[in-house]
Amino acid sequence: MNDLHPVIVAVTERIVKRSAPRRQKYLDLIKRGRDAGTNRDQLSCGNLAHGFAAAEEDKPVIRSGRAMNIGIVTSYNDMLSAHQPYGRYPEAIKIAAREVGATAQVAGGVPAMCDGVTQGQAGMDLSLFSRDTIALATAVSLSHAMFEGVLLLGICDKIVPGLLIGALRFGHLPTILVPGGPMPSGLANKEKVRIRQLYAEGKVGKAELLEAEAASYHGAGTCTFYGTANSNQMMMEIMGLHMPNAAFVNPGTKLRGELTRAATHRVASIGWDGDDYRPLGECVDEKAIVNAIIGLLATGGSTNHAIHLPAIARAAGISIDWTDFAELSDVIPLLARVYPNGSGDVNNFQAAGGMAWIITQLLDNGLLHRDIKTVARQNLTDYGKEPTLENDALVWKDAPSQSRDLDMLRPASDPFSADGGMRLLSGNLGRCIMKVSAVEPARWTIEAPARIFHDQDDVLRAFKAGELERDVIVVVRFQGPRANGMPELHKLTPSLGVLQDRGFKVALLTDGRMSGASGKVPAAIHLSPEALGGGPIGKLRDGDIVRVCAQDGVVEALVEPVEWASRSDPVPPPPPYDTGRELFALFRNHSDLAEEGASPILAAMEAEV
Repeated sequence: MNDLHPVIVAVTERIVKRSAPRRQKYLDLIKRGRDAGTNRDQLSCGNLAHGFAAAEEDKPVIRSGRAMNIGIVTSYNDMLSAHQPYGRYPEAIKIAAREVGATAQVAGGVPAMCDGVTQGQAGMDLSLFSRDTIALATAVSLSHAMFEGVLLLGICDKIVPGLLIGALRFGHLPTILVPGGPMPSGLANKEKVRIRQLYAEGKVGKAELLEAEAASYHGAGTCTFYGTANSNQMMMEIMGLHMPNAAFVNPGTKLRGELTRAATHRVASIGWDGDDYRPLGECVDEKAIVNAIIGLLATGGSTNHAIHLPAIARAAGISIDWTDFAELSDVIPLLARVYPNGSGDVNNFQAAGGMAWIITQLLDNGLLHRDIKTVARQNLTDYGKEPTLENDALVWKDAPSQSRDLDMLRPASDPFSADGGMRLLSGNLGRCIMKVSAVEPARWTIEAPARIFHDQDDVLRAFKAGELERDVIVVVRFQGPRANGMPELHKLTPSLGVLQDRGFKVALLTDGRMSGASGKVPAAIHLSPEALGGGPIGKLRDGDIVRVCAQDGVVEALVEPVEWASRSDPVPPPPPYDTGRELFALFRNHSDLAEEGASPILAAMEAEV
């Protein structure tokens, strides 16, 4: 067993010191929640009667107050493939709870929107703030004080962060996240990308594109590429908030069902009345947050979590920033290549060894905190084991001693890259990040004239008109949280990829987000401060030479300082007013910086306390 890497030690200690006052206030909060908060045994008879009125066969047990009542917070809907399997989970959980003398009730539902459906559409402007809406809905669900434990049913982009942010405000409750698993693999990713680029070039029609997309996204379960949804699942594993290695087991399988049953049994055994109390607020500590960052870096995970993780951490009284990400990235090797960073998907990743392999490699090489309080065991060691069925019984076995596919997973002694591939860039344009794990090193530095846009559809129109057939840095501004909710700009990827394949030096620079599925085109994203409100990206003009360099960590406009200082801010686009976007004006007007989590509710909460 190797000692923990000194950089990980230093970053963790810095986070602990930085967070100390806020973290102590949070720990005091959850202690009050357990000792003096509103709990079921403090409800009046009228309160309690309302709470079990429709509990049917569980009514006598809930009424007696002698057993744990588990609150289920679910993101179920049957339009989205990732969440459709959750429709049958509550009844299965209730049966599993009865097996150990407990009960379960659906505490509430949370919205679950899909970036895949809204990508490039007006609805995408609601995506980031749906996370805060989910957090609020989770808090409402748990506010009834009827529960001593929680199971969170959620899997995709904003759903898991939102569930965690809300549940952490009830951090005295033991809580386990219950995944649904990825759909079986469909059309090969390389072929899907080929068809998308042919469509962008006008060489195939919409019918051919739809056929390819339908062959890719074809059944129940999460999408199989390694974007934000599957990065969520990785993080829940490496933070110890799942049953070990539950993330990437396909829906509808016996193993999937047994893992859900095991989660129900486990949450019933870690309540405050037993001798193994594991409240969520103690499980999510500084070391667990650092583990989540390390997991993202080691697997080439979604850049969206450079926004979500700071927000999750804040909900637990912990302060992290992009400098923490960057310093950890320098020492964490890239151990996985999962599409879009490689050819195979998450099913291939799981077959090659999956999270059990990743966690074991990181632990054995001193690259991960072992001594965290997980929901399942005393520390993270047992998360390096694989679940399987023996005579229909669930057991965990050691991870393979060697990767089953070296094109997918590599040991820490021979990684795909010596670092984690997430770079912090700063300069006279602000601070932003770039994920380089899928970008060829020759493209880590792009210096080219800027072309300025305020709308991603204008980028596509310029591409189709041949106006971008040159070396260019495409600047898309007024895409930050205060401007329009910070939508992803993933639909630009095929067109920018075409330009790159034609031999041009191309990069994207934006105060908006890129998809967790961002790939081979260098993208300097989440630029902060954003254009709305005076961010320096607003000073850029068409033709300015801009340098984006992941090698040196630089993002700057090569404009004479006197000229730069003389420029005024541009007139911003009007605020959005359709598709319900106008209802989120409150969130836009009160959101804070992307590096802090772009969360209006956390910003307002901290200002109040």
